[in-house]
Amino acid sequence: MKFARFRYNHSEHYGVVTEKGIKAVKGEIFNEWEFTEEIYSAEEVEWLAPVSPSKVIGIGANYVASKEELPDTIPDLPVFFFKPASSIAGPEQDVVIPNAIEEIKFESELAVVIGKEAKNLSKDQVLEHVFGYTIGNDVTAPQFFHEDGHWTLGKSFDTFTPLGPVVETELDPLKVRVKAEVNGEEKQNSLTEQMIVPLKEMIVYLSTVMTLHPGDVILTGSPLGAHFVKEGDVIECKVDEIGTLRNKTVNSQTLVSS
Repeated sequence: MKFARFRYNHSEHYGVVTEKGIKAVKGEIFNEWEFTEEIYSAEEVEWLAPVSPSKVIGIGANYVASKEELPDTIPDLPVFFFKPASSIAGPEQDVVIPNAIEEIKFESELAVVIGKEAKNLSKDQVLEHVFGYTIGNDVTAPQFFHEDGHWTLGKSFDTFTPLGPVVETELDPLKVRVKAEVNGEEKQNSLTEQMIVPLKEMIVYLSTVMTLHPGDVILTGSPLGAHFVKEGDVIECKVDEIGTLRNKTVNSQTLVSS
């Protein structure tokens, strides 16, 4: 199923995307829910980020150029970082370039949505704690990275974590391609099997450090090819089985002047 979150007449709703439209649901999508009688067309709603997580966790430098380049062992201490909930943006929402810089980096990623509270998981327990998968754009301003290696500021600006367009619950995360286009030109295209820290090991490791809650999002890393974009560029992050997450970049000064 493809779960969407959207706004209609100033009210937020969850729904399931079907051939007939978005069928609204009521209840708790991570627990018990049911369909209502309402059906909306994709054109009449404002698409929102498909979940509203308490935390977003990313992993850095997690792809190689080919499967043959994968290391024999995964790192003992993978590079993880947090992105605040205030950085989340929805499909078609503008990504704002911060004041004082002219470029930011896009990073197309497969994003995991946790569906059940998870702590100290084993590998064979991971997938039963996953609700589904969406697409994330880990927008980054490395100009704000601390000289000692701290990434937080450069990852945390408002609109720096677009998510969407839907959460796909029926997906084999080990057999998909993560792609991206900028202004229609392909920049990224890699299989998830090229991850240095595989998805299951990633979630196991995180669950030993912190409790993962329903709705939490894990960004699984970006393939090679991410680069800087400037004002007016259109970024399309793609996983064919999920859809396309499309966002345009704007300069903060442009917003002020308008």
